[in-house]
Amino acid sequence: MKKKIRKICSVLLAVWGAVFFAAAMPQASASGLSSVTSDSIREKEDQISQIKDEKDALKGSLSNLKEIKKELEKQKNNLSEYVRLLDGTLEEIEQKIVELTGQIINKEEEIRQAEDELTAALEKEETQKKTTIACIRLMYETGTPSLLDMLLKAEGFGAFLDWADHVEKVYAYGNQMLQDYKTAREYVELCKEGLELEKEILDETKSNVLAEEKNLELLIEQKTQDLIAYESDINNKEKVIREYEEEIKAQEEEIKMLEAAVMEEKKQLLASMVITYDGGVFKFPLETYTRISSEYGTRPDPILGVERFHNGVDFAAPKGTAIYAAYDGKVVAAAYSTSMGNYVMIDHGSGLYTIYMHASALYVKKGDTVVRGEKIAAVGSTGRSTGNHLHFSVRLDGQYVSPWEYLKE
Repeated sequence: MKKKIRKICSVLLAVWGAVFFAAAMPQASASGLSSVTSDSIREKEDQISQIKDEKDALKGSLSNLKEIKKELEKQKNNLSEYVRLLDGTLEEIEQKIVELTGQIINKEEEIRQAEDELTAALEKEETQKKTTIACIRLMYETGTPSLLDMLLKAEGFGAFLDWADHVEKVYAYGNQMLQDYKTAREYVELCKEGLELEKEILDETKSNVLAEEKNLELLIEQKTQDLIAYESDINNKEKVIREYEEEIKAQEEEIKMLEAAVMEEKKQLLASMVITYDGGVFKFPLETYTRISSEYGTRPDPILGVERFHNGVDFAAPKGTAIYAAYDGKVVAAAYSTSMGNYVMIDHGSGLYTIYMHASALYVKKGDTVVRGEKIAAVGSTGRSTGNHLHFSVRLDGQYVSPWEYLKE
């Protein structure tokens, strides 16, 4: 019993003000002042750990341009394989840029949420701070009666012990209130740390996008230079002419196979409705960029000095420019070849086809039905190409014809 009285006496002076504070402000319970708990702290610490892992993962995600060039160098004697490998690498980098751009959008949203969370945490911390200050002020203004007075005023020793139990509860309340303030303060610091890490990841992701775009630019530039250098080398002249003829032959065979497959389908579907060309004027396959970089027809090659038949019209345009279906029809091919790059072939019925080559992206697939003016691809420089452009060809009954016959009334 004496031990208990000594304990009460040791804390009584320190918590007397809290007794009055608890009586004066019964609604301000410790649990009501803050919803931040040790579980909240652990959850936030786990979240920060995950953010740090995410940041570490970013460091090794960039394309290794040095290794890519080393692999490309091995294929320079095989031009078709070189073009295929380089186009595949460019596609991977472009996909990585798309993914990083998506991560930036998500990260900006996460930062907005983290800022809201920090604001809420600061408000809770401020509430705890004001409560503690009010408690101290009330204690100072009220003053502390002497222990002897309280003992003398008690109606009996049992009443004094009941009052002492109450004091211990108030003391526990005071301790909990201080602990809540410390927890709120710790949570605020963790929120700040998490927010700063999120911002660092955002900055690094944006930096990675710029780096990958630079890698893309350098590889495209290298492809152009290597193709020009290869064709300009006098020792390669006969080889280039032979390769060119083989590529055109391969294109012809691929396209004829597609035409034959379409014909076979039409034979099997004679009973159903078949697409027919009604003689209308084609929509221009590009919206605004109409500079012609190479016309349809036979022309002298500026590098090789020989006559070449150009089976379409080349329209120069920036990468990513939308390519549109010239007329209603059915997509019979949306694929890749080392000469045509990414290409689309559309059956318009009545033996008429249009072909769109060297695209950077394809938006349709084989079997799709498209309408005049529908976006089907994007301008690029894939395949045997030395710059961003659309190669637009028209075939009628198995032969190339001038696209201008269908683009102009």
